Amino acid sequence: MTLNITGILDAVVSHAMASGHFEAVNGHEPANAPGLGLTAAVWADLVAPVRSSGLDSTTVDLVLNVRLYTSTQSEPADAIDPALIAAVDDLCAAYIGDFTLDGLVRQVDILGAYGPPLLVRAGYIQQSGAVFRVMTITLPLIVNDLWEQVA
Repeated sequence: MTLNITGILDAVVSHAMASGHFEAVNGHEPANAPGLGLTAAVWADLVAPVRSSGLDSTTVDLVLNVRLYTSTQSEPADAIDPALIAAVDDLCAAYIGDFTLDGLVRQVDILGAYGPPLLVRAGYIQQSGAVFRVMTITLPLIVNDLWEQVA
């Protein structure tokens, strides 16, 4: 079995886009400033075997970053964090619910039983000379029986 990273990334991107919060959702970490309005980007951060994998196959912890961006120049400034938090709230509620990406993954590792937990970190980044308010969701996904173990 191989890791269907394209299918998983596409599913997470489609899910974010369907939330209705974003003007655009990219399937990669952008090297340039994102567009105007609330945008998101999804990319892989970590692939690691789960220590409690089965006897003849390895389960994997696939950690994605889902970063939400908006310009610090957005008006009114007091609405920036509430807009980001509303989008984070909707996404995390879906991730914690029945989130298997139509069977592509076993589950979201909400509490970090196998690696980093689901979490959101707020901050600022500068890209292309502009400053953006960001919230980055660490999205740990457990993929069952990915690699065959041969003795």
